[in-house]
Amino acid sequence: MQHETRTTLSAPQVLARAKTFFAERVPQYGAFLEKEGPAFATFRGQGGEEIAIAVFEGPDGTRVRASTLLFDQVVDRFFSTLPPADALPTA
Repeated sequence: MQHETRTTLSAPQVLARAKTFFAERVPQYGAFLEKEGPAFATFRGQGGEEIAIAVFEGPDGTRVRASTLLFDQVVDRFFSTLPPADALPTA
């Protein structure tokens, strides 16, 4: 399933938070960094299941997309920790 949100954080901040969150905050479903780049990170967890996260910075915040088969609730929980882009001031 694919998930998407927008946040006020920068792309590097989102990816740094994801690395900590998936490794430490969800011990029964821990997922650990497998590959990363400036705009993405993939994690492997229980049974080899994958979480892929991509970030796209724009004028209306950073768009965060995640794809997973097993970790839907965990991804939703991670997204709930990100400050929403609706908090950006409007001109």
